Amino acid sequence: MIHQAGLRVLVVDDERPSLDELEWLLSCDDRVASVRTCQSATDGLRVLREGDVDCVFLDIQMPGLTGLELAEVLSRFKEPPPIVFVTAHETHAVEAFDLNAVDYVLKPVRAERLAEAVRRVVDGSAAGERAAATATDVQIPVERGGVTRFVSRASVTHVEAQGDYARLHTASDTHLVRVPLSTLEEEWADAGFVRIHRSVLVATAHVSQVRMESGRCTVVVGPDVELMVSRRNTRELRERLLHARGES
Repeated sequence: MIHQAGLRVLVVDDERPSLDELEWLLSCDDRVASVRTCQSATDGLRVLREGDVDCVFLDIQMPGLTGLELAEVLSRFKEPPPIVFVTAHETHAVEAFDLNAVDYVLKPVRAERLAEAVRRVVDGSAAGERAAATATDVQIPVERGGVTRFVSRASVTHVEAQGDYARLHTASDTHLVRVPLSTLEEEWADAGFVRIHRSVLVATAHVSQVRMESGRCTVVVGPDVELMVSRRNTRELRERLLHARGES
């Protein structure tokens, strides 16, 4: 829970110039109440165990315990703090998503980009609740054996194109609807559905894993369904997954 007076931020970066710059930029933000700094993930973990930290701005490449390893430890906390990775390395974005990062900011850091990351931390929880409520309210009519029933859009893990039809997949069933995939892509974008292949949409809320192997990207949804992500759609998917918690 965010402190009433504003965000209590911990910044962890082994490079003193970067640490000082982040401390100064965050201190200038009216939404930030206090900024503590550490030059190692080990020291950062010690501070976090003491409490009184609302969010962490975290470098990735550090001697000893890396930022990703620290984030993995934090994921086991009863109430893990939101994490914003601040790094010069774009290649770790998938791992950042797996560790529930709120945002992924590339160095050199621009003040307006850092301010956007703060906004995502502050507004992320409320935005996620609004998005979930919106998705739950939408009911999709489906027909089977001459009987029409309704399926909650929130239960749909992914959608596959079948000619002029689309097949909706939930954790336990599938349903054919007479709507082209392109129409669903446009109408369901705000509910977190994104195209990962020319014939597949996936619900970002149901993505439990992103896997990278030999340059090949796949996602896991539902109980254990692995779906291929095309090269052209990998970047967009990564950005949507990373930003989903901060978008309204």
